[in-house]
Order: sequence, then C-alpha cells, then structure tokens
Amino acid sequence: MPANHLTLIVAAALVAGAPLAPRAADVPARREADALKQKIAAMAERGNLPARQPVRTTVSEREVNAYLAFETGDLLPTGVMGPTLSMLGDGRVSGRAVVDLDRVRLARKPTSLLDPVSYLRGKLPVEAVGTVTARNGAAALQLESASVAGVPVPKIVLQQIVSYYSRSDEDPDGIDLDDQVALPSRIRDIHIERGRAVIVQ
Repeated sequence: MPANHLTLIVAAALVAGAPLAPRAADVPARREADALKQKIAAMAERGNLPARQPVRTTVSEREVNAYLAFETGDLLPTGVMGPTLSMLGDGRVSGRAVVDLDRVRLARKPTSLLDPVSYLRGKLPVEAVGTVTARNGAAALQLESASVAGVPVPKIVLQQIVSYYSRSDEDPDGIDLDDQVALPSRIRDIHIERGRAVIVQ
C-alpha cells in the first residue's frame, strides 16, 4: 500500500479535529509533515515483513495536521477543504473540515421540507466528536456529536455527508459510520492519548 494512502487511512481512523482559528504556535510546519511521512513509510515497509515483536510508533497531532496541510491536497475529494485533527485523550477525538454541502444536497433529493439535508447549503465547517476504538486490526467510531457551522445536527446528516464524499467505484454507497475499518500494514492497535497516538504493529 502506498505510504500516502496509509496516512489517510490512519487519519480517518483517528477522525480528529482542531479549532476554527488556530494559534500561531499551532500552524503546521513542513518538517513535521516530513517526519510523519518517514514514519508512515517505515510502518508500510514493516507491514510487509514477517511478524516479530510488537513495534510502537508515536504520531503527534501536529505531525498529522502538518501532513494533511502539505501532502494530501490532491488526495482529498473535491469539496472537502482544510481537514484538521485533534486528539483529546482516552480514545476521544474530534474532527473538522470545510465541506461543500451543496454537492451533498444536490446529489440526494430531499424527501420533504422536514428532511434536514434540504437545508445543507454553501461551504461550511463540519465537526464531529467521538471515541475511536482501534484494536485487533480494526477501528470503529462511536459518535458523540456532530455540528455544521456550530449548529448541532443529527447523526443521519453527518452520515449523508460522509457517504457522499467517501463514495468510490468499489464502494458506491460510501463509508458507513457504524462500520469497522480494517487497519493497514498489520497495524494491530491505536492508543489515542492527548495530543498524540501510539500505533502498534
């Protein structure tokens, strides 16, 4: 598996986010993106080797955000902008990106005026908070809350957004938030702490 794809899968498993207006000290640096790139390449290579003693790789929140800022522009679906990550500790994470909601609304005809999807308009920040459980080679998200432009929305709205932007030829329905995700490169566990994640192969 290409190293950049491994990064995106791990980032998706973490499903983390950051404030709307980061402090200057939080601005990602190129060297942090390069550091994560090297770690991802090492994990991908290790995943092709015979299993040995468990190896732990620590990935910082800053490294993931830097990688997302510098390395993933061509890999993000059109309409998703500025994804950021934050690791809250004890497995809890939050996630944020600016999303073109018109694409979601126009792709799915609302069933009635009460359908919340009918009110999705413009490019707005979408945020989610939840707990990630990643063990025995699989990761799952237990969603706690979601919001669009700071307004709480039900899980079904977030599901519609995720489904639309994760569609592919192999998976035309996109990702289901309740599904488990298989971790790549023989990753067994991910322990999410405050500001960092420890990945175990």
